[in-house]
Amino acid sequence: MEDLLLVDRCLEGEQAAARELFRRQQGRIQATLYRILGSNRDMDDLLQETFIQVFQSLPGFRGEARLSTWIDRIAVRVAYRYISRKPPVPVSLELVEPAAARGVAPDRLASAREGVRHLYEALSRLSPAGRVAFALHEIEGRSVAEVAACMDASVTATKVRIWRARRALQRDARTDPVLSEFLSDAGAEESA
Repeated sequence: MEDLLLVDRCLEGEQAAARELFRRQQGRIQATLYRILGSNRDMDDLLQETFIQVFQSLPGFRGEARLSTWIDRIAVRVAYRYISRKPPVPVSLELVEPAAARGVAPDRLASAREGVRHLYEALSRLSPAGRVAFALHEIEGRSVAEVAACMDASVTATKVRIWRARRALQRDARTDPVLSEFLSDAGAEESA
């Protein structure tokens, strides 16, 4: 109900409501875009594009899903279009945040940064749909059903995309020792 009231206030042209909606959703959407795309120089533009589309599409919000879920779908479409039209770009080493790395040995941090860079390079070679599905499920931790809803796809198609992406990453890891080590370290952390 609170979401519907906020949307109504935005539709009435209340600037404070628009700022509130942005403030509430911005961090989560930025994190979603970051997990799908990795660190890149277009992140601020993509966040802005997402919210431009959100505000343009608000009249069509019917409240059948949570506002955050509806906005997630828009962000995923923005990321998908970006991946579809851009050639693979080398990934920055800024992907492992220093704040998250406090207390981690410098060599371990450097290894993690390099592993993340190799992961996103491998992800950049996947189809846009495979990359988005994999990132939302494996990196962001969403359920297959949530990923399917965000991508406007069936659960079966989403499972296949995730499986193909995982298989492609495993194939890449056979020839990339850094990626192999990173994936095995990530798998060990998940099972711990």
